[in-house]
Amino acid sequence: GPMDFTPGIFDLTFDRYRKEQRVNTTLAQQLALYVVFYSPMQMAADLIENYRNHPAFKFIRDVKVTWDTTIVLNGHPGDYLTIARRSGEEWFVGSITDEEAREIVISLNFLDANKTYLAEIYADAPETNLQTAPEKYEIRTTKVKAADTLTMKLCNGGGQAIHLIPLQ
Repeated sequence: GPMDFTPGIFDLTFDRYRKEQRVNTTLAQQLALYVVFYSPMQMAADLIENYRNHPAFKFIRDVKVTWDTTIVLNGHPGDYLTIARRSGEEWFVGSITDEEAREIVISLNFLDANKTYLAEIYADAPETNLQTAPEKYEIRTTKVKAADTLTMKLCNGGGQAIHLIPLQ
C-alpha cells in the first residue's frame, strides 16, 4: 500500500545549515525514490531555491503519482531494488542501492513491443560518491525498445531514475 515519504532532497549535505547531518543518498537515488516508494500524494521536500535552475527537477515535475501497472524488476531485501511503473502510456523506472556500489542490468521486455521509447535517464555520474560528491549526476537520453536492456551503474548509496516516453 501507499506510504508517506518525502523524497526529492537536492541539498544532500546541508552545508549551509547543519554540516554534521546529511541525507545518506545520492541525488539520483532521491529521484528514483519517487518510483520505488508508492505514494499518491508526492511532494518536493527541499527548499525551492535548491530546485531553481536544476535540470534534475524535470523528473519531479514529470513523475506520476498513480500507477496502472507495477513490476518489480529485481532486488534483494536491504540491498537493492528496481521497480518499473506505468501510468497511461508512460513508464518510470527507479533503481536504488544500499551502501554498496553495483551494476544492474534490466530488460525492457515490459515495454510495448510495437513501440519505440525515448528514455530520459537520470543517473549517478562517474564521479558521484556518497561521501564526497552525492549531488553529482548526469542526464542522458536514448531511444529504446522492448528487446533492449539497460545497464545501470549505481554508486554507493546511489540510484537511477528513468522516464520512458513512447514516440509517435
